[in-house]
Parts: sequence; C-alpha cells; structure tokens
Amino acid sequence: MTTAIILFIGCTLLNVVLATIKSVMTIKGSKASAAVWNALSFGLYAYIVILTANAPITTFWKVFITAACNLVGVYGVKLVEERMRKDKMWKLEMTVRNEEVENLHKLLSTAGIPNHYLTAGKHTVFNCYCETKEQTDKAMKCGEICQAKTFASETTLSP
Repeated sequence: MTTAIILFIGCTLLNVVLATIKSVMTIKGSKASAAVWNALSFGLYAYIVILTANAPITTFWKVFITAACNLVGVYGVKLVEERMRKDKMWKLEMTVRNEEVENLHKLLSTAGIPNHYLTAGKHTVFNCYCETKEQTDKAMKCGEICQAKTFASETTLSP
C-alpha cells in the first residue's frame, strides 16, 4: 500500500509538472517544443489513468493527492519560469498636466528612473526607460501619484 501511494504521488506530481510545462510551451514555445511537451504529457497521462484505476487507494486520497500535487507542481513550474524570464526594457510614456511636471520629475529622479520630458500645450509628456520590473513598478507609482496617463511598451534587452 505504501509503495502504491508513493508511486501515485510521484507520477501525479510528474504529470502535473509536464502538463504545466506543456501549457507554457504551447503558448510561448515553438511548434516543435510544443509537440514534444504535449507528447510527453499525454503519454504519461495514459499511464496515470491506468494507475488511478488500479491503485489500492481510496477515492478521497486520490483526489486529495491530485489536488496537492497540482498546487505544488503548478506553483513550482511558474516559479522557475519567472526566474528564467529575461528582464525587459520598458519605455513608459506618462502624460501629466503642466502643474504636475516638477512633482513628477522630482519623484522619478529620486527613484533613480532615467527620464526626460517635453511640454505640449496644457500637458507634458515624460519618457522613462526602465531596465527592471522594480524600476517599472516605481515609475508607475510615481505616475499614479501625479495622476499621469501612462502608455508602456517593452523590448527584450540584448546581451
């Protein structure tokens, strides 16, 4: 019985990890990588179906183990994916009323956000260049304080 539970947990966790990677690769990967991850995931899934039907474990424990493996497996894959993601350079364009120019410029400069601005009529347009997510978040908060209208575009940093 203990061996059956350990096998069920191991296979279920592996199945969740493969299925999560399959989903990510189907969206973000190439056709070839999506096909390979789908094949691996569904190949193991066929074994899981047979194992589930034959395992000498109560239905409650099968459901509980499957749910727990999904919580751990999906969270783990997403955590690894986030850590592997390259930082992107964000260009933020923030438009504020002219009365807010000095305030926004001071906030951005104090936060260490590279920026420049150009006045156009009743409004001023700030351009900010953020190399990390943290910088982008700080710049967005500065814009919120000054009630800026914000447009953001991203690019991948080249080595």
